Amino acid sequence: MSDCIKHECAVTLLRLRKKPEYYQAKYGTRFYGFQKLTLLLEKQHNRGQDGAGIAAIKLNPQPGCPAFVVEKSASGAPLADLLERMGKSIAAVTEPDRSPLAGELLLGHLRYGTFGRQGVGACHPFVRENACLERTLLLAGNFNLTDTAEIFEQLLITGHHPASRQDGALILGLIGHYLEQALTNRHDCDLGGVLQRAAGSFDGAFTLCGMLADGKAFALRDAAGIRPGFYYVDDEVVVVASERPAIQTAFDLPPEQVKPLPPGDALLIDPRGEVSLRRCLPARPLRQCVFERIYFSRGNDADIYRERKALGRALLPQILAETGGDLEHTFFSYIPNTAQISFLGLLESLLKLPGHPEIRFGQIAVKDAKFRTFITNAAARKDFFKHIYDVTYGQIAAGVDTLVVLDDSIVRGNTMRNAILPMLDRLKPRKIVVVSAAPPIAYPDCYGIDMASLKELVAFEALIALLEQARKQDLLEECYRQALGVLNGGETLKNWLTPLYEQFSFETLSQAIGDRLRPAGLRAQLSVIFQRVEALKVCCPEYSGDWYFTGDYPTPGGYRVVNRALVNYMEKIDGRAY
Repeated sequence: MSDCIKHECAVTLLRLRKKPEYYQAKYGTRFYGFQKLTLLLEKQHNRGQDGAGIAAIKLNPQPGCPAFVVEKSASGAPLADLLERMGKSIAAVTEPDRSPLAGELLLGHLRYGTFGRQGVGACHPFVRENACLERTLLLAGNFNLTDTAEIFEQLLITGHHPASRQDGALILGLIGHYLEQALTNRHDCDLGGVLQRAAGSFDGAFTLCGMLADGKAFALRDAAGIRPGFYYVDDEVVVVASERPAIQTAFDLPPEQVKPLPPGDALLIDPRGEVSLRRCLPARPLRQCVFERIYFSRGNDADIYRERKALGRALLPQILAETGGDLEHTFFSYIPNTAQISFLGLLESLLKLPGHPEIRFGQIAVKDAKFRTFITNAAARKDFFKHIYDVTYGQIAAGVDTLVVLDDSIVRGNTMRNAILPMLDRLKPRKIVVVSAAPPIAYPDCYGIDMASLKELVAFEALIALLEQARKQDLLEECYRQALGVLNGGETLKNWLTPLYEQFSFETLSQAIGDRLRPAGLRAQLSVIFQRVEALKVCCPEYSGDWYFTGDYPTPGGYRVVNRALVNYMEKIDGRAY
């Protein structure tokens, strides 16, 4: 993706089901669980660059010894820093049988901060400590809720004093509250019932993983399946992770052995290591996030690889129409790196065209990952920004060729406008065709992706320009008033931004976005092509969570957020809509 958007976290839960002596005898180490957790986190490191955390619980700890350990890092390279420090701690362990680092129950998290606090205090796992093991709760997850204000009030009403409004702290407090209630009413708590009461009213997206210091553990996925979660169970381990290939790699498994967590179900692990699935949340229509397939998850998942190639193939008719079928004078490329797989799908379709025309392709854009500048002068800094990408020279016939470049999506358009297009223009193509494997991102997201302000979306910028050109500002005012009505208790499942987009065709909006993306001084002609939503549904048939493209949100909280975003824009209120 040319625009850097902050997004999904990764969570991993691991339970060893054998005695420590078993892993020592078979694998030569008492720290087998930690080693596997390390690999699981490394294979998901793309999902978190702002923080990392690991917790380990030792079952049946000796009195006087700690039952668990938690380590976190928010350094520039948090996972590497964390693993290095914990590796030194493990090397210093003289009595593994007494060390939580050799524990049977482990929890790991990689944080990609969306908003709010930064630093170690914002890193997972969160801990609710108690002198009683059964009351000590550790929690980590990939989540974003739209109803944190309601949870905050619920905690106040029940006599708590929340020290933070951060959703992680609130979720921890609410689960802890119902855990305390369950233990007060009976000696052994029903963990599934605790989760049902605590999470039953959550509005948002989540995959939560938690552990109690007495050996119980759980994983819970939101009922619409918005956030991903996968699990695997055998006689040695129970493992949960945000991405399927991480589990496959760590345990050398074929994809069919790694199962998706059923939406709305809790995977429960008792202190003996026995596993069960229990329905905890009211059923919702399945709305798995399609952006996971386009961009977030790594492309080495077999299904994601196939779907991304299909996205590239689906764009061929629009590209041929835009280039007039003149393949002799067209060069095909992509913006690194996540668009590469879609580009392979497009390339395969090009090579199968009748008559076997010669297809010219290659890598034109090269991202300089280590490019840094500390220049404080704004004008000079903007000039340097243009050079975070470099080009491969000698491939384009100046003034003759059309250059087609595929990107996975366009969100804000800043990098495309200020860096990529000026860089491509240095090659002097006759025309540049920017192709997005995703449809235009027209609506804010409130389920984890950091794009909850309308003015940050180039599609919305284009919409406002079109409304002004068509003299339809009165409709904008009317939709604003209706959105206010929704926020004041009106119909909850109504998106008052949608009627504005419905005024214009897909082609008109695409052209208007292209006008917004065109930088001053660009010499080449410029066209922008977007994937159609209809084609997206064919390419990713099981992932209908497409609200950022369609405005069709999976929970009532999504509709509140989109209407709040419109109100914020009209009232010139900066910041996010939740």
